[in-house]
Amino acid sequence: MPRQVGVGGKAGQDRAGESAGSARGSEDAGVGGDPEAAGPAGVGGDTGAAEAEAVAGTEAEPEPEAESDGAVGQGAGVAGWVAGGLGFLRRRVTGEYEVDDFGYDEELTDQVLMSLLRPMYEKYFRVEVKGIENIPAEGGALIVANHSGTLPLDGLMMQVAVHDKHPAGRHLRLLAADLVFVLPVVNELARKLGHTLACAEDAERLLAQGELVGVMPEGFKGIGKPFSERYKLQRFGRGGFVSTALRQGAPIIPCSIVGAEEIYPMLGNSKTLARLLGFPYFPLTPTFPWFGPLGAIPLPTKWTIQFGEPIPTDGYPPEAAEDPMLMFNLTDQVREQIQHTLYKLLVQRRSVFF
Repeated sequence: MPRQVGVGGKAGQDRAGESAGSARGSEDAGVGGDPEAAGPAGVGGDTGAAEAEAVAGTEAEPEPEAESDGAVGQGAGVAGWVAGGLGFLRRRVTGEYEVDDFGYDEELTDQVLMSLLRPMYEKYFRVEVKGIENIPAEGGALIVANHSGTLPLDGLMMQVAVHDKHPAGRHLRLLAADLVFVLPVVNELARKLGHTLACAEDAERLLAQGELVGVMPEGFKGIGKPFSERYKLQRFGRGGFVSTALRQGAPIIPCSIVGAEEIYPMLGNSKTLARLLGFPYFPLTPTFPWFGPLGAIPLPTKWTIQFGEPIPTDGYPPEAAEDPMLMFNLTDQVREQIQHTLYKLLVQRRSVFF
């Protein structure tokens, strides 16, 4: 295409030269008073001008160049993606990646595990996040949330919400029950995602390192409660999470999750099967175990996750962590704030599924 434009430009220049010669002839004719010489010169001038405009129009066409730039940019993007993927695989094979003392693999979490969870978060449950600005941009903080849904998908969705919606892209380190770390495959994945055992020592270490820690004090009592008790918070244990926050002076951020209660409506609990399998409960839902593996597909409910205003703990003296009355009061304050927010969100909700 550029070669043709160059030829056209040369032809235009030759014709323009001829036009100029004719014009000079016209001027001579005008001086001599010969009208026949003026006529052909005028025609030659019009033709040269038209051809010059056509050549200029041809040279000004931007479409092929723009399309070429777009194709180059797209090719560069694909090449960069492939190069990044190959680099990731190389580091996996050679072991050139970092894992902290708890087994957390940040690179694997960001590039693989979050990518696997994100479609469920964005498309299936269509999670709406509120109050993300209440999570500090840096430093340790303890997020305390309600727990429900038969399977612990609420913790995973909360983890994606913090990672994707927080301006600093913070990582939430969840405290998980012992059962998580004895199940094959689940144990490894949980460690890679940054989960650790729900004990005060691990929680304090993470907070001391400036990490964002998540805990669901209801435990199995919350996640395994019957559908008839949905959105009614269970007991928050002995307030150990408050003691941990007090020792580190970390703020406590209440978190309320609506939508998880309905993904597996638990109508019954087979205690015999639970005892045989070593589980705290064995759920009986409208679809599970009656439809086999298909019954394990969660219902596509609409979720809302709201992070409340932080409750500061850095104003208390060091011995406050040993004060049972203070721990009880703070535990009750956090629980009441989560429960109140749950009721408010339920009133605002249009539908379970929309």
